[in-house]
Order: sequence, then structure tokens, then C-alpha cells
Amino acid sequence: MRPKDAATVILVRDGTHVLVGARNANHAFMPNRYVFPGGGVDASDWRVPAASELRPETADRLQQDCTQPRARAIGISAVRETYEETGLRLASASRMAERLTGEFWRSFRTAGVAPSLRALHYFARAITPPGRPRRFDARFFLVDANETEGELVSNGELLDLQWVTFDELKELPLPDITKKIISAAELCVAEGIEPVLTSTPTFWRKGAKFEPDML
Repeated sequence: MRPKDAATVILVRDGTHVLVGARNANHAFMPNRYVFPGGGVDASDWRVPAASELRPETADRLQQDCTQPRARAIGISAVRETYEETGLRLASASRMAERLTGEFWRSFRTAGVAPSLRALHYFARAITPPGRPRRFDARFFLVDANETEGELVSNGELLDLQWVTFDELKELPLPDITKKIISAAELCVAEGIEPVLTSTPTFWRKGAKFEPDML
């Protein structure tokens, strides 16, 4: 099975807390595990207008392994999945809101806001190994929680949404890859939300463990 493009967002509040939730027990992929908001790229993500585009450094890192339109679709997916699973909008006021179509984007249109891709800071990538019921080529983004608006609410995909410290997060039942991503995220957050990277760590399963190609 070829991995599907996906985006995962780590919302950071006050530099100390991150938002996580537990995957529904009915999910075929990582049930009952605590994860960050995220999911696969949809076909519609390629056509969504935005209030702001990806930062040049973010776009450059994403485009090391994909095209510009694909990188942008991954960014839109990050915004969409965050709102879908948490009720929080990564958005800013923009006339582009008038061009948003479809039921999903109604609250954005009503509020006069459009997706803000500039808020996304790309810092890690992970690819699900073969043999799993679902495979994803996931790009991970750090986002300052101050860039969001709206009320925190679950749609049923992620349960027990909560803000936790990195130490508290490590005590929760986590997928192996999430443990690796936490370490990378913690290093970035210690230096500030915008990661200073010359290359992006890509996590693959090597034997029984996930290991990065580069850090």
C-alpha cells in the first residue's frame, strides 16, 4: 500500500503545553492512542484559497520531496484537520473567505477568515511502515496556539482533548512514532516555535524502532 500524504499539527500554548487527544477505539489506525490533530490530504485540499501562503522556509523544506501544489495541499490539510478534530481555526481575516466553498468551510466564510498557512512551521516527517492497515506519509507542523481562534471541541475522532506538558504527554499511551516526534518537537520549542533546521528529520522504521535519517 502506497503511503497517503498527511499532515499533523502540534499546537503549542505558552511554550509549555501541547494539545493532544485519544483516537476513538473504533479506528483501524492507532486506536486508543493519544495523538496530535491531523489526517490525510483530501482531493479538495488542492483547490482551497488561503489568507496567507506557506512561509518560504516551510515551503522550501516541504518541496525537497514534493511539488509546490502538493506542499500547499498538505498545508491546507493541516488547517482543515485541526479545525475538524478540535474546533480551532488556523485562519486570519481575508477577502479570500468569500471564495471558500462547501459546507466544511462555512464557519470560515461566516467569520470572514480564510486558512492561514503562514502559521505552519514544518519540522519533521514520518512514514508508516509496510504491513499496516493504513499507511501515511505524514508531515508534522509546529503552530503557536495564539494563531488559532474558536472553541475547543471534539468531533468524536479525537476524544479527551487536553493541553499537557511534554512530561505529562510522555506518560500517556502513545504510538512509537509519536514518542520520537515529541523529542524532535521539544528540541524545536526550546529554541522557539520557528525551527532552525537545515534539513528535516524523516522517521522510518529500522528494525523494531523508528529512527531518523537526519536530525
